[in-house]
Amino acid sequence: MNLPGKAAAALCLIAATAAPAFADITVSSPADNSQVASHFNLSARAAKCSSETVTSMRYSLDSTADITVSGSSLLGSISASPGRHTLKIKASGARGARCDASVYFTVVSAPYIPPNAISATSLQTLPTWQATDDAGATGTATGTMNLVTSPSLDDGTLEFVTQYTGSGDERYFTVFGDDTTSQNFVWDGWLYLTDSSAIANLEMDMNQVMDNGQTVIYGVQCDGYAGTWDFTENAGTPQNYDDEWVNSSAPCNVSNWTLNTWHHVQVAYSRDDSGNVTYDWVWFDGVQSALNATVPSSFALGWASVLLTNVEIDGVGSSGSSTVYLDDLTIYRW
Repeated sequence: MNLPGKAAAALCLIAATAAPAFADITVSSPADNSQVASHFNLSARAAKCSSETVTSMRYSLDSTADITVSGSSLLGSISASPGRHTLKIKASGARGARCDASVYFTVVSAPYIPPNAISATSLQTLPTWQATDDAGATGTATGTMNLVTSPSLDDGTLEFVTQYTGSGDERYFTVFGDDTTSQNFVWDGWLYLTDSSAIANLEMDMNQVMDNGQTVIYGVQCDGYAGTWDFTENAGTPQNYDDEWVNSSAPCNVSNWTLNTWHHVQVAYSRDDSGNVTYDWVWFDGVQSALNATVPSSFALGWASVLLTNVEIDGVGSSGSSTVYLDDLTIYRW
């Protein structure tokens, strides 16, 4: 059941933790003494309260008034400011019994990465990057890459120079590992634009082959046409796939990015064993936008086991060119 005035969400923002039980109340999210982002899931249930059937549940954040929901479960999305908070959850029994629980958590102003996460760092410096024209685009494109020292944040910047006609797209990609078991990822990189007038969309993807041999596509782009952050889904089946972009409600337009400055882009997503992907959130220059979407994204491509990341630059108009820089690219997984 959804919380009144709140949108239900499948957002997972904390490391997997055993659900804390307080007498008759079980809280699955947030975990007690956990760190979460400013948008997070509330999930709690109480089948019984002092042996009575639960008829309603309530919750309050810090000193706010109680919000009451009929039934024996709470499920929804909550927002809170950075800092330490107390979440109080109460259950009411059919004959007047009262049960309560308190969960303490901290909202952090940056993405939470669990200590056990594997990090692949400085991916922009790998010598294995390649460039290819996106065959699915309407026009054509070519691209060149160079490792440069300016502009640079740290240990070398990868420069993408793209020429296109007919709104063509160029995809730049590299293999960076082999891991069929990890299910949670954060794409964390810095991008620098000298001119956005020739860029329609800026796409940042990752691909992973699972144990069953199918490839999961984690696709996210800043869409200059729709003005939103988009994500990909397989609208068909793994064998007869239909890769489509879906507009989220989170705003993004490449033409609004400040030029000649570094922009920090961090994207979190996860998958299940069937290749259904949950797109959690995007942080752009320290500001979080929730995506809150779970979609099928498994493709029977016949690939060998691999982890791969893409940066795709889509042109706009009859012809043109663009220069984009990538630095400090790290992908976390666990």
